[in-house]
Amino acid sequence: MNHYETVFILNPVLSDEQIKETVKKYEDFLVSKGAKMVSKEDWGLKKLAYPIQNKKSGFYHLFEYTVAGDVIGQLELEFKRDERFMRYLTVKLDKHAVAWAERRREKLKVKA
Repeated sequence: MNHYETVFILNPVLSDEQIKETVKKYEDFLVSKGAKMVSKEDWGLKKLAYPIQNKKSGFYHLFEYTVAGDVIGQLELEFKRDERFMRYLTVKLDKHAVAWAERRREKLKVKA
């Protein structure tokens, strides 16, 4: 099991209900493939650095999870098929990145 982090941007024309449904769908997809969700964050509507599909903003979300490596290809294929996704990026975290992510989550808990 490897540790991964996926950040994705959803289309800004989606309603709150559609966004929650989309996030839940892909969280359930990962769990059904044997993933253990470590963290998920909703970063909200953010302005993009450059237009994507003629949109100037998008809803950002972050998933942090552990899963077998072959599942990532399946997840990204599903992202490509779904028109609600504007961009996504999945990175494999090494031990230093995992430690940094834990510290970042602790800081967020303290702020809240």
